[in-house]
Amino acid sequence: MKVPVLNASGKEVKSIDLPADIFEVEINTGLMHQAYIRQMANARLGTHKVKRRGEVNRTTAKWYRQKGTGRARHGARNATQFVGGGRPKGPIPHKYTKDMPRKMRQQAIRCALSALLRDEQLVFVDGLTLDAPKTKEMRQILDAVVGKGNKALVLVTQGGNDNVVNSIHNLSDAHVLRVNYLNMRDLLQYDRVVVPLDALEVIKSLWGQAE
Repeated sequence: MKVPVLNASGKEVKSIDLPADIFEVEINTGLMHQAYIRQMANARLGTHKVKRRGEVNRTTAKWYRQKGTGRARHGARNATQFVGGGRPKGPIPHKYTKDMPRKMRQQAIRCALSALLRDEQLVFVDGLTLDAPKTKEMRQILDAVVGKGNKALVLVTQGGNDNVVNSIHNLSDAHVLRVNYLNMRDLLQYDRVVVPLDALEVIKSLWGQAE
């Protein structure tokens, strides 16, 4: 599939062919959902904790006599129905991690990229460079490339321009991501994904299917 490549001014400068094994795969929404749930679950710390009845440090002495008061026969103040008592069935620390085979995770990323391309949410640019960190200049570039009002995810390579990275950090409606950390959550929560050509080469090397 041929797609246009834009420059920093938003003008088309050329077109390129995208590999079908990454950008034209059958979109499996169930697989994408599974990968997303796995990522969000693995991000949970699981450190939530409440004190059960046996962990509350309160006296266990009988606090009023057994008979004659008309009240229930309580023997301790750490019961769950009292203020300051233990919490019944509350959360305890545990792991939420989920496992998923590597090939399934890779295919989920391909499905997400194919879905974004189908919905015209991928924007390919010939390059992003700045001589110095300039938020205003980056704002103008993104407005020209993705349009005003669109939240943008900008992919950069590991040795990318630090000035570009620092400039995007100052924008509330844009996020920068190293392309080798591509993940379901970031791909699906932005209106546009800006892919420079050097980042595209990394995508081909990481998620291309070997023949």
